[in-house]
Amino acid sequence: MVPKSMAGAATKVAIDVGFRHIDSAYLYQNEEEVGKALREKIRDGTVKREDIFYTTKLWATFLRPELVRPALERSLKKLGLDYVDLFIIHVPIAMKPGEELVPKDAGGKIILDTVDFCDTWEALEKCKDAGLTKSIGVSNFNHKQLEMILNKPRLKYKPVCNQVECHPYLNQRKLLEFCKSQDIVLVAYSALGSHRDPNWVERDSPYLLEDPILNAIAKKHNRSPGQIALRYQLQRGVVVLAKSFNEKRIQENFQVFDFELTPEDMKAIDGLNRNFRYEKLLFAVDHLYYPYSEEY
Repeated sequence: MVPKSMAGAATKVAIDVGFRHIDSAYLYQNEEEVGKALREKIRDGTVKREDIFYTTKLWATFLRPELVRPALERSLKKLGLDYVDLFIIHVPIAMKPGEELVPKDAGGKIILDTVDFCDTWEALEKCKDAGLTKSIGVSNFNHKQLEMILNKPRLKYKPVCNQVECHPYLNQRKLLEFCKSQDIVLVAYSALGSHRDPNWVERDSPYLLEDPILNAIAKKHNRSPGQIALRYQLQRGVVVLAKSFNEKRIQENFQVFDFELTPEDMKAIDGLNRNFRYEKLLFAVDHLYYPYSEEY
């Protein structure tokens, strides 16, 4: 995790550069700083509130239906906003409710809980009806879990999106096709590879941005490999998130609208897929709702 102060500074730089979609979460523990930065940018006239698309996420310790609205209200209070644009279930796997972000037992094992996420979903629908969020969605769900929500009795609102790990080494082709068929937007995180936080990601994971084919395509277009990885997603109809705290790279990540990858480039990048997942959520591999036992 990065120092909280950096989250505020990065948010301001991003807005100055032209970014309008800001993605955060209760888990990231930086919503006060991000909210402060957003409010400053609104106050100084750079943007209006309605220009910003702000996403927050319902953390795993709050999946019980009665905890959903209080969790969103807590995020809103930290942000100093009266609504978010998108509120999503962070993971389909519940953890033991309480104040601990990642509750662990004496042996250091994460304590899980079982909550039917269809019940959680009803509580999100109520948050939308209450005007606390404009849209609702999910994250880290497989297609069968999406179907459970889509097919549930008395469904009021469909998930607008499924935010998942997605990059040239895990291009999510089948999940993307499924989401498109259901009018669900696929949102890509770790689009540049991963932050490599040892708590969540194995140390010997490959470095996506060092990939020779990605670098060859970047060279041809006189771009960085990161810009190629982002542009790749845009051209396949994926909404892409780019995480950076470095001013130069934040600018670079925005400069992906003034060039186009050729069909050959796209095919070559498609060919990099190896179904490699950085964030495997292995602590929950035996959980009823572990999302990655399915092919997609």
